[in-house]
Amino acid sequence: MESMGRLMLEDFYKNKKVFVTGHTGFKGSWICRALMLLGADVYGYALEPPTSPSLFDVAKVGDVVHSTIADIRNMETLQQALSNAAPDIVIHMAAQPIVRDSYQEPVYTYETNVMGTAHILEVVRHTGSVRSFLNVTTDKVYQNNEWFWGYRETDRLNGYDPYSNSKSCSELVTDSYKKSFFGGREIAISTARAGNVIGGGDFANDRIVPDCVRAVSQGVEIVIRNPYSVRPYQHVLEPVYAYLTIMMRQYKDSTLAGSYNIGPDDRDCVTTGDLATIFCDAWGQGAGWKTISEEDAVHEANFLKLDCSKAKSVFGIGPRWNIVQAIEKTVEWYQCYTQQGDTADCMDRQITEYFRG
Repeated sequence: MESMGRLMLEDFYKNKKVFVTGHTGFKGSWICRALMLLGADVYGYALEPPTSPSLFDVAKVGDVVHSTIADIRNMETLQQALSNAAPDIVIHMAAQPIVRDSYQEPVYTYETNVMGTAHILEVVRHTGSVRSFLNVTTDKVYQNNEWFWGYRETDRLNGYDPYSNSKSCSELVTDSYKKSFFGGREIAISTARAGNVIGGGDFANDRIVPDCVRAVSQGVEIVIRNPYSVRPYQHVLEPVYAYLTIMMRQYKDSTLAGSYNIGPDDRDCVTTGDLATIFCDAWGQGAGWKTISEEDAVHEANFLKLDCSKAKSVFGIGPRWNIVQAIEKTVEWYQCYTQQGDTADCMDRQITEYFRG
């Protein structure tokens, strides 16, 4: 079944034109290389890579996409880029993605995450070639009551912090555009709400795995802010495969368009402390971690997980790599990077291995 799914993706995406906003980011870089391996013609639109170093540069993603470096808030430039590409499929991933940064720059966060969504939908509205559109949001769109059961797609949207709330707004903008402007048109529009992703090449600040890598590379203990917070961690290829499947299936059958949670099984919703321990075991070399309290800590949820039964039921997709495997693949990539190996090749091998099931 899974092998058949891979073959269907290869058959579908070969020579398809796919427009990716946010292609210079961590998740955007992974999906661009995946699309390249599937034979797609990939067009990217984003700001310069958000970190230095960046996965986009390290893995030579710019060599496999038609890249436009520009701001999602600039609708005129976005319109020109989309018109030039005339894509079959659009996946919107451009965002200000860091919770703590959203407290420092809330207006920029809303401009990028809310108006950026309005801009890409407005441009798609006037681009006749697009048949499938996917807006990538986050598990944090839900009003988090810190329940012990997973949130379903029908639960209330109302993220707490500016980042999470802006993504809730992005969901609402997408739904409004879908109902107001795309009724009766031959285009399918969905949103995908993914849990926390890990994987090789994430160099962002204030994320657990990059923080772990920086610490062990410097030979110091990893510092964990909140070791008891539970998150739905998953390898980045889990949502990448899900996004590709959703875009393909709704292209073929627009009645499948909707909102979908993408996350791990319950057993892989682990505490941050457990994740750090698994990382240290995989890295070896005496790696360890400690926790400290922060007087200026911003609000962060302690417990959050998703009910992903809808995506499993509709598309037959579910997790392939458990949390230990996800960390092992992540460590494999970073150790390749720190040893100055071929990270693009490592990335492509992991994509191929995952897609083969």
